[in-house]
Amino acid sequence: MSIKFYPLQFEPILKERIWGGEKLKTILNKPIASKITGESWELSTVEGDVSVVANGELKGKSLTAIINESPNEILGTEVYKRFGKQFPLLFKYLDAREDLSIQVHPNDELAKKRHNSFGKTEMWYIMQADVDARIIVGFKENSNASEYLENLKNKTLLTLLEDVKVKSGDVFFLETGTVHAIGAGLVVAEIQQTSDITYRIYDFDRVDTKGNTRELHVDLALEAINYNKVDTYKQYDRALNQSNPVVDCPYFTTNFLPLQGKITINKTGKTFTVYMCIDGIFEIEYDGTRFRYKKGDTILIPADMDTFILEGNASILEVFIS
Repeated sequence: MSIKFYPLQFEPILKERIWGGEKLKTILNKPIASKITGESWELSTVEGDVSVVANGELKGKSLTAIINESPNEILGTEVYKRFGKQFPLLFKYLDAREDLSIQVHPNDELAKKRHNSFGKTEMWYIMQADVDARIIVGFKENSNASEYLENLKNKTLLTLLEDVKVKSGDVFFLETGTVHAIGAGLVVAEIQQTSDITYRIYDFDRVDTKGNTRELHVDLALEAINYNKVDTYKQYDRALNQSNPVVDCPYFTTNFLPLQGKITINKTGKTFTVYMCIDGIFEIEYDGTRFRYKKGDTILIPADMDTFILEGNASILEVFIS
């Protein structure tokens, strides 16, 4: 393919959810059309929800198509070697007007066996939090399947689970098996393995507009759950104009980059990079062209882009595969 690659943006894939709201529009300027939009999928190759390029020469082409045509140039040599032509991550923004269901995700082994899918290790960056907003992450103390099932049956499961108040800038890393829920009043940037496998455990007995409850996956979840107490909160530095490590796991590396002014970025061609602009505005200068971004934008930097400049005043999540 004889194209010189450039920073790629994609059309958001907007998802209505029973728990969704309007903050993806009011805070992140997404073109939502309903009052219950819960998710904006920014970068996805999940079947049926494949991202489409929104800018430049490749506009209108799917992420899957451009990877198939130029895997090394888009993914990077090491990522292509490890994952083939699969894009291994999924990037989202979420708006929780109400609590999400209590749920869990399977690990790679279980997801492969049951669904021929990746597992779903993920991280959350809290972009906006209402007063007293909280999340549920794991068990308060080490538990077991029988205690868990007894409390689920008696509708007292919440008494076993860790309930954490959160604020803007907090980061949580959720390994597979961690029982969790995003609470009401939060806007979250989510980075995860490419997977849409969720086992819903408890949904607060709520119903949709037609009076129907949502499907639960209690039996499937049993084998997937880690019943031990886990530490999910991630502390990180905020040194200006530097990539401050936040999460480094086998599936992705995420840095926090507070940009004030101008910095030069040099890449090796081994991996793509994704920038999520979580506050402010900035520009990328590459090959004599400037590209402008604002809060809520997600940008895929093809591995083929080796040297470029970031300039502006912004807080950025920088994501790649080590």
